[in-house]
Amino acid sequence: MRALDAIGHALAVAGSMTWQITWSLILGFTLSAVVQAVIRRQTIVRLLGDDRPKTLARATGLGAASSSCSYAAVALARALFRRGASFTAAMTFEIASTNLVIELGIIMALLLSWQFTLAEFAGGPIMIVLVAVAFRLFVRRKLIEAARQQADRGLAGSMEGHAAMDMSIQAEGSFWRRLGSREGYTSVSHIFVMEWAAVIRDVVIGLLIAGAVGAWVPDTFWQHLFLTGHPLAAKLWGPLIGPVISVLSFVCSIGNVPLAAVLWNGGISFGGVIAFIFADLIIIPILIIYRKYYGTRMMLTILGIFYVAMVLAGYAVEFAFGGLGLIPAERAAKVAEAGITWNYTTILNIVFLLLAAALLVRFFRSGGRAMLTMMNGSPDGHH
Repeated sequence: MRALDAIGHALAVAGSMTWQITWSLILGFTLSAVVQAVIRRQTIVRLLGDDRPKTLARATGLGAASSSCSYAAVALARALFRRGASFTAAMTFEIASTNLVIELGIIMALLLSWQFTLAEFAGGPIMIVLVAVAFRLFVRRKLIEAARQQADRGLAGSMEGHAAMDMSIQAEGSFWRRLGSREGYTSVSHIFVMEWAAVIRDVVIGLLIAGAVGAWVPDTFWQHLFLTGHPLAAKLWGPLIGPVISVLSFVCSIGNVPLAAVLWNGGISFGGVIAFIFADLIIIPILIIYRKYYGTRMMLTILGIFYVAMVLAGYAVEFAFGGLGLIPAERAAKVAEAGITWNYTTILNIVFLLLAAALLVRFFRSGGRAMLTMMNGSPDGHH
């Protein structure tokens, strides 16, 4: 009975967090689908041919408007690299497409607070600049060429079929004319459902892990781990340990936000939370994919540069936001709420679930079922 009670408590915590973020996930993926529907894939490749600051700024913007699934982002970055994008621009696109997307910011604001959303969107560009500088200083052309040769072998990773699909609107015309057409409705519905299909596993796993950790792990464990009794040591330790926990949790994409909320309540530093969320691109399954894509040396290079960049970005956020008085004084992340009540969350969930249903119906009525079977297809497929 005690075991069942413990499992029930964990599921209740996970369910509460799910209810809190449902409408924001639908809103975020809808806005992302709209943007992706009007930006053609070949346009992205054409704009990312070098590693100049202007190009990397474009890569950041295009990435932020793209997928929030870490596996799809990694696969798409390799596809861009193989088609002519510079390696640094492809990595920039990858970072932005998982850490600067709309849905991530909304969920962080709901479960944590708006300060975390602001920190994420401030720290993301800092990490990108650090990564770009590190690649320019430490990564030799010979290593990049070896990575390109490995990439051209086309070894499969994960979400390859999804990354190969270009579901943007092909018709000409203004933004609103293209978006308001039948093709626009179909394109938005296809991207919306495929993005959900790509991240649903990570979201569910993240919520279950967060529910279990929040229900079963005592606060004293986190307080000892995060050195909460030593304020300065905690600030220095948080960005170092945050990515390590992320790597070991195996949770990526927006699925790590619920666990970040649990860690914040447990005592990890503000910068540690941000570094933890950044680390979705160096979890163990993705490191294995990097090795397939680019070879062992480049995988280790990416791991080292990304880890150092996210730690430094975490420090920058910690001390900048601390100096400005923007770090929340209370650790009150919404890990567990008292059930479902008739409030703005319930109303928004109903409205956006109806929107999701309309897009889902359009997806299946326009041949979308076949696309789902090709999500993990060939990396060289063009659907």
